[in-house]
Amino acid sequence: PVQILSYLGGKVKVEETDLKPRIGFLYDIFTHDIFTHNISVFINATREQDSGQYMCSVNVEDDTIRLDKNIGVINLTVLVPPATPTCQLHGNAVVGANVTLICSSKKGKPSPMYQWQREPPTLQVFFPPAQDRARGTLKLTNLTLEMSGVYVCRAENQAGSKNCSIVLEV
Repeated sequence: PVQILSYLGGKVKVEETDLKPRIGFLYDIFTHDIFTHNISVFINATREQDSGQYMCSVNVEDDTIRLDKNIGVINLTVLVPPATPTCQLHGNAVVGANVTLICSSKKGKPSPMYQWQREPPTLQVFFPPAQDRARGTLKLTNLTLEMSGVYVCRAENQAGSKNCSIVLEV
């Protein structure tokens, strides 16, 4: 473990880490009784690399130290919205052929799920096995002229969503 913030001997010390300009005590320790008030910590402008396990150790002078009682642990997971995905067409879009539409996003935590749909005037939503939500693929088989149109893919996770689209001309 790396110490990032401490209050010791009446002084707040912020260690030299990439968190230094973004971390601190939520409340002013100098105007509160530290032993009866909240000593929560904030992290501003969170980044994916801030994810991890954080430990809080409270030691009171002249108190018997019991390691299991004096340490609190919390796991932080910083969610990352998907980056704008790219939409690609694999195969030849000719009558009777099969094509696969592929959607992929380079970023996202947790990994984005994908949803394809065909835009109006002929709105169409797709389901497995034609669509693979985890891989971002949509398989269109035995193409007809009527299958031409704009296909939109939405990449989404708990942190947000982004779209891309592709025009299919059969």
